[in-house]
Amino acid sequence: MKQPLSRIDASELNLNDKLINVNRVAKVMRGGKRLRFSALVVTGDGEGHVGIGIGKANEVPSAISKGGAQAKKNLVKVPLAGSTIPHEITVTFGASTVMLKPAVQGTGVIAGGSVRAVLEACGVKDILTKSLGNANHINVARATMLALTSLRNPKEETEKRKASVVKEEAEASE
Repeated sequence: MKQPLSRIDASELNLNDKLINVNRVAKVMRGGKRLRFSALVVTGDGEGHVGIGIGKANEVPSAISKGGAQAKKNLVKVPLAGSTIPHEITVTFGASTVMLKPAVQGTGVIAGGSVRAVLEACGVKDILTKSLGNANHINVARATMLALTSLRNPKEETEKRKASVVKEEAEASE
Protein backbone atom coordinates (compact mmCIF):
# COMPACT_ATOMS: atom_id res chain seq x y z
CA MET A 1 0.00 0.00 0.00
CA LYS A 2 1.22 3.50 -0.86
CA GLN A 3 2.34 5.29 2.31
CA PRO A 4 1.56 8.96 2.93
CA LEU A 5 4.37 11.50 2.84
CA SER A 6 3.67 12.79 6.36
CA ARG A 7 2.25 10.81 9.24
CA ILE A 8 -1.18 11.80 10.50
CA ASP A 9 -1.50 12.14 14.26
CA ALA A 10 -4.45 9.94 15.28
CA SER A 11 -4.73 11.55 18.74
CA GLU A 12 -5.99 14.82 17.22
CA LEU A 13 -8.84 13.14 15.28
CA ASN A 14 -12.20 11.78 16.44
CA LEU A 15 -11.82 8.28 14.97
CA ASN A 16 -14.43 5.52 14.80
CA ASP A 17 -13.39 1.89 14.32
CA LYS A 18 -15.52 -0.51 12.31
CA LEU A 19 -14.99 -4.25 12.00
CA ILE A 20 -15.11 -5.44 8.39
CA ASN A 21 -14.35 -9.13 8.76
CA VAL A 22 -13.22 -11.73 11.30
CA ASN A 23 -11.54 -14.85 9.98
CA ARG A 24 -10.78 -18.00 11.95
CA VAL A 25 -7.46 -19.47 10.87
CA ALA A 26 -6.13 -22.87 11.90
CA LYS A 27 -2.54 -24.05 11.99
CA VAL A 28 -2.13 -27.81 12.06
CA MET A 29 0.36 -28.82 14.72
CA ARG A 30 1.52 -32.20 16.00
CA GLY A 31 -1.03 -32.19 18.82
CA GLY A 32 -3.94 -30.96 16.66
CA LYS A 33 -5.16 -27.70 15.23
CA ARG A 34 -4.21 -24.37 16.75
CA LEU A 35 -7.00 -21.83 16.21
CA ARG A 36 -6.35 -18.09 15.91
CA PHE A 37 -8.39 -15.14 14.69
CA SER A 38 -7.65 -12.47 12.10
CA ALA A 39 -9.66 -9.21 12.17
CA LEU A 40 -9.85 -6.60 9.40
CA VAL A 41 -10.66 -3.17 10.90
CA VAL A 42 -11.22 0.23 9.27
CA THR A 43 -10.96 3.51 11.16
CA GLY A 44 -11.91 6.99 10.04
CA ASP A 45 -13.19 10.37 11.17
CA GLY A 46 -15.78 10.89 8.42
CA GLU A 47 -13.92 13.99 7.20
CA GLY A 48 -11.37 12.54 4.79
CA HIS A 49 -9.09 10.54 7.11
CA VAL A 50 -9.19 6.74 6.83
CA GLY A 51 -6.97 3.72 7.57
CA ILE A 52 -7.22 -0.06 7.56
CA GLY A 53 -5.46 -2.61 9.74
CA ILE A 54 -5.27 -6.36 10.27
CA GLY A 55 -4.92 -7.78 13.75
CA LYS A 56 -4.19 -11.41 14.60
CA ALA A 57 -4.56 -12.99 18.03
CA ASN A 58 -5.80 -16.04 19.95
CA GLU A 59 -9.05 -14.28 20.92
CA VAL A 60 -11.40 -12.16 18.78
CA PRO A 61 -11.45 -9.00 21.02
CA SER A 62 -7.66 -8.74 21.13
CA ALA A 63 -7.46 -9.30 17.35
CA ILE A 64 -9.95 -6.46 16.84
CA SER A 65 -8.04 -4.10 19.14
CA LYS A 66 -4.75 -4.94 17.37
CA GLY A 67 -6.40 -4.28 14.01
CA GLY A 68 -7.70 -0.92 15.25
CA ALA A 69 -4.23 0.06 16.45
CA GLN A 70 -2.76 -0.92 13.06
CA ALA A 71 -5.47 1.09 11.26
CA LYS A 72 -4.61 4.21 13.32
CA LYS A 73 -0.96 3.86 12.20
CA ASN A 74 -1.98 3.61 8.52
CA LEU A 75 -4.14 6.76 8.36
CA VAL A 76 -4.22 8.69 5.08
CA LYS A 77 -5.85 11.98 4.03
CA VAL A 78 -8.24 11.67 1.09
CA PRO A 79 -9.09 14.68 -1.10
CA LEU A 80 -12.88 15.00 -1.22
CA ALA A 81 -14.99 17.11 -3.57
CA GLY A 82 -17.96 17.94 -1.37
CA SER A 83 -19.60 14.64 -0.47
CA THR A 84 -17.94 12.63 -3.26
CA ILE A 85 -14.50 12.04 -4.81
CA PRO A 86 -12.89 14.42 -7.34
CA HIS A 87 -12.58 11.99 -10.27
CA GLU A 88 -13.11 8.41 -11.43
CA ILE A 89 -10.42 5.83 -10.67
CA THR A 90 -9.88 2.10 -11.16
CA VAL A 91 -7.22 0.29 -9.11
CA THR A 92 -6.07 -3.33 -8.89
CA PHE A 93 -4.53 -4.86 -5.77
CA GLY A 94 -3.69 -8.55 -6.07
CA ALA A 95 -6.58 -10.18 -7.97
CA SER A 96 -9.12 -7.60 -6.74
CA THR A 97 -10.07 -4.58 -8.82
CA VAL A 98 -12.10 -1.67 -7.47
CA MET A 99 -13.71 1.07 -9.58
CA LEU A 100 -14.78 4.31 -7.87
CA LYS A 101 -16.93 6.89 -9.69
CA PRO A 102 -18.09 10.28 -8.35
CA ALA A 103 -21.87 10.70 -8.06
CA VAL A 104 -24.27 13.63 -7.72
CA GLN A 105 -25.49 14.65 -4.27
CA GLY A 106 -28.28 12.42 -2.96
CA THR A 107 -27.06 9.24 -4.68
CA GLY A 108 -25.71 7.62 -1.51
CA VAL A 109 -22.94 5.06 -1.19
CA ILE A 110 -23.56 2.42 -3.86
CA ALA A 111 -21.03 -0.15 -2.68
CA GLY A 112 -20.84 -3.43 -0.87
CA GLY A 113 -18.70 -5.16 1.72
CA SER A 114 -15.22 -3.82 2.34
CA VAL A 115 -15.56 -0.95 -0.15
CA ARG A 116 -18.63 0.43 1.65
CA ALA A 117 -16.98 0.22 5.08
CA VAL A 118 -13.84 2.07 3.92
CA LEU A 119 -15.79 4.79 2.07
CA GLU A 120 -18.21 5.40 4.95
CA ALA A 121 -15.31 5.66 7.42
CA CYS A 122 -13.66 8.16 5.07
CA GLY A 123 -16.76 10.36 4.93
CA VAL A 124 -17.77 9.85 1.29
CA LYS A 125 -21.56 10.16 1.06
CA ASP A 126 -22.24 9.95 -2.71
CA ILE A 127 -20.33 7.47 -4.87
CA LEU A 128 -20.80 4.67 -7.37
CA THR A 129 -18.49 1.66 -7.07
CA LYS A 130 -17.90 -1.73 -8.61
CA SER A 131 -15.75 -4.49 -7.21
CA LEU A 132 -14.34 -6.78 -9.89
CA GLY A 133 -12.21 -9.91 -9.72
CA ASN A 134 -11.50 -11.63 -6.43
CA ALA A 135 -13.80 -10.77 -3.51
CA ASN A 136 -11.19 -11.35 -0.78
CA HIS A 137 -12.07 -8.84 1.99
CA ILE A 138 -8.48 -7.81 2.66
CA ASN A 139 -7.49 -7.29 -0.99
CA VAL A 140 -10.71 -5.38 -1.76
CA ALA A 141 -10.12 -3.09 1.25
CA ARG A 142 -6.49 -2.54 0.24
CA ALA A 143 -7.50 -1.82 -3.37
CA THR A 144 -10.01 0.75 -2.08
CA MET A 145 -7.34 2.38 0.09
CA LEU A 146 -4.91 2.44 -2.85
CA ALA A 147 -7.59 4.10 -4.99
CA LEU A 148 -8.29 6.72 -2.31
CA THR A 149 -4.57 7.51 -1.87
CA SER A 150 -4.18 7.80 -5.66
CA LEU A 151 -6.87 10.49 -5.92
CA ARG A 152 -5.63 13.94 -6.85
CA ASN A 153 -7.14 17.32 -6.04
CA PRO A 154 -8.00 18.97 -9.39
CA LYS A 155 -7.06 22.50 -8.21
CA GLU A 156 -3.59 21.38 -7.07
CA GLU A 157 -3.01 19.48 -10.33
CA THR A 158 -3.92 22.46 -12.51
CA GLU A 159 -1.59 24.67 -10.46
CA LYS A 160 1.26 22.17 -10.92
CA ARG A 161 0.64 21.98 -14.67
CA LYS A 162 0.47 25.77 -15.04
CA ALA A 163 3.75 26.09 -13.15
CA SER A 164 5.46 23.48 -15.37
CA VAL A 165 4.17 25.18 -18.56
CA VAL A 166 5.46 28.57 -17.38
CA LYS A 167 8.82 26.99 -16.51
CA GLU A 168 9.11 25.33 -19.95
CA GLU A 169 8.23 28.61 -21.73
CA ALA A 170 10.90 30.45 -19.71
CA GLU A 171 13.51 27.84 -20.62
CA ALA A 172 12.51 27.95 -24.30
CA SER A 173 12.84 31.74 -24.47
CA GLU A 174 16.41 31.69 -23.13
